[in-house]
Amino acid sequence: MFSSSFLNGLYIIPILGVLIFVHEVGHFVAARMCGVKVEEFGIGIPPRMFGFTRKGVLWSINWIPFGGFVRVKGEDGADMDPDSMNAQPPAKRAFFLSAGVIMNLLLAIVLMIFVVGVNGLPQYENYIDAVAPGSPAAKAGWQPGDRIVAIDGKEVDQTQEIVNSTRKNAGNEITVTLERRGSLVDTTLTPRENPPEGEGRVGVNLAQRTVSDVFVDQITPDSALAAAGIQVGDRMVSANNRTIDNAYVLQTELRRFEDAALPVQYERNGQIYDTEIVVPSLVTGESLILTTGFETLREAPIFEDVPPLKVIPRGFQEAWDATKLMFESIRYVFTNTDSLGQVAGPVGMGQLTSELIKESTLPQWVTLANLAIILSLNLAFLNLLPLPALDGGRLLFVLIEVIRGKRIAPEKEGLVHMVGIVMLIGLMFIIAFNDIKRIIGGDSFLR
Repeated sequence: MFSSSFLNGLYIIPILGVLIFVHEVGHFVAARMCGVKVEEFGIGIPPRMFGFTRKGVLWSINWIPFGGFVRVKGEDGADMDPDSMNAQPPAKRAFFLSAGVIMNLLLAIVLMIFVVGVNGLPQYENYIDAVAPGSPAAKAGWQPGDRIVAIDGKEVDQTQEIVNSTRKNAGNEITVTLERRGSLVDTTLTPRENPPEGEGRVGVNLAQRTVSDVFVDQITPDSALAAAGIQVGDRMVSANNRTIDNAYVLQTELRRFEDAALPVQYERNGQIYDTEIVVPSLVTGESLILTTGFETLREAPIFEDVPPLKVIPRGFQEAWDATKLMFESIRYVFTNTDSLGQVAGPVGMGQLTSELIKESTLPQWVTLANLAIILSLNLAFLNLLPLPALDGGRLLFVLIEVIRGKRIAPEKEGLVHMVGIVMLIGLMFIIAFNDIKRIIGGDSFLR
């Protein structure tokens, strides 16, 4: 029998299939609009697994599961027939080459608008899970359980915003506002330019959590929780006078009150009750959540409702915010070799999908839709890179033609792209090897 983690990872197959298909549909439609004959619509890279011909177009599935392509007449040759790509002016060829990117951008925007309209927007909070001794965070007095509210006065709600900000300000002092037991605390520190391996710029592990109501689903009989009078179905309201808006807050306060009485509030049938939980000592190999008697907790995410008239503009705004974060992350990958471990191919994306589903408290379809949005934006951007064989590399040749007023021979351009394809396939196999190595080694993609 396959594990649930493995099966969850398989969701990446239809997600990537849809993203690639939509991308190639953009090229297909653009070619038809430009009057260019489409010879093949392929998913994957040859050699061909199977295919069929319909209305003069070969529709194929290929063995190497990286990307797809639309092959048009005269794309890499000297064919100058009227229905050949070579016979088209630069503007039409640029439109054809950019159409796939445009479709991926549109797909991301449409998905974001759909998620916002149907489900509303989840709210996130970022907590300090661990602090490395001697790190800038330790010197600034940061503590496990603190919530990061703002950096240099700008509120942050995404882990990637925090990571990008500390990277960008390496070597420069920043002000970080923390929330600690209901009070705001301003701290200053200087992110390190060359941090020790595994510690990051400021020396903390971050935990991003979705704002949620926390309910007790199962209680261990004769546990400290049962002795406190808490029952199945109760909503945990506060612990140590700290509002419980996700399970992580409860876990943090239990850790602080190990071998002591933790004052808590819970809600039952609309009434708020006060009690104390005598937190036991931690049992090796278990969490204090389980040791205390919280056998199962249920988190019900709280979504921000978006008025119908604001769904579309808010969807655009969220897609733009996600794009800015993605640009910053990709820029860092290309300028810092120590981040290459976070580059993933289909295998690594499967691992990422499985881990996201396991850790997220959002409805599964929302988690998968958010993943599809990010991957669609990434696919659009990466295809615009001016590298041989990619759309951006082909667009570069069109741009050179416009600047110099003369086209580079199609045969020479085709040779450049053929070399690019070979190099791209080799790179993808290296990435796949690293993905498999990460999985076999038991390493997480998210940490």
